[in-house]
Amino acid sequence: MRNILLLFLILSGISVLAQEAQESPWKKSADISLTFSQVALTNWAAGGNGSVALNTFGNFGLHYKEGNSDWENKLELAYGLIKPENEILKKSDDRIYFESKYGVKATEKLDYTTLLSFRTQFVEGYNYPEGEEKVYLSNVLAPAYLNLSVGINWKPAEFLSVFLSPASARYLLVNDQILANQGAFGVEPGEKSKFEFGGLAKLNFKKDIFENVNLATNLELFSNYFDKPQNIDILWDVMVFLKINSFLSANITTNLIYDDNIMITDTEGNTGPRVQFKEIAGVGFSYKF
Repeated sequence: MRNILLLFLILSGISVLAQEAQESPWKKSADISLTFSQVALTNWAAGGNGSVALNTFGNFGLHYKEGNSDWENKLELAYGLIKPENEILKKSDDRIYFESKYGVKATEKLDYTTLLSFRTQFVEGYNYPEGEEKVYLSNVLAPAYLNLSVGINWKPAEFLSVFLSPASARYLLVNDQILANQGAFGVEPGEKSKFEFGGLAKLNFKKDIFENVNLATNLELFSNYFDKPQNIDILWDVMVFLKINSFLSANITTNLIYDDNIMITDTEGNTGPRVQFKEIAGVGFSYKF
């Protein structure tokens, strides 16, 4: 609980960067939210377990546009905790994502673009098999993904952009020897890193689809030219933001991941690449700068 409260304070402090200067090529933005959800059951005939969950999310942007130059930067931070009834406190969300995209105008809607992105998490991650000891799965910088891509960016409207890169370098770091020895996240057993080169397609969409309802989605597709290029890695994030008033909102967030190099064991003991999916919903405090 202290971790999530500390992160929320950090997000609030960062929001001072969102004071926009007049007549400046720089535009700054910040969205922060703290959501809460609860399930309480008393003598419930159908059964079930109660739970309490708390999630915090921050989205910070810095955009420079002048002449033929267009430089977009964004930072997304998320952390969540859940306390199921009669169980220990567990992590439900943990994400650090930074993206910087610099483009030079080619046509009215097309830019020559370089894209840099970085993705990791804050703290350790575990699985909790029923009746067994928790299983250590991940940590900060284990994994971490660093991507550098060059290509073209098509932006037909302010709310939509499509980036295509035939030359995308991806560096995977697993900075934990225990996980590296297991060959976690696709590295060779004992190795802490892996380099991939391929093609990247990335779609960004953010728009008010109804009054007080905002939809944001980011879809990323990556093909490794030198290792099963037909097996496309997918990273797809969706967030629906429903504004209740100036300070209250309801949020629904989904994350879908498919990585052909990540082996997951199912309940029947079969191991292989799997579609990973996470959904978080809640109501709470939010503020936009």
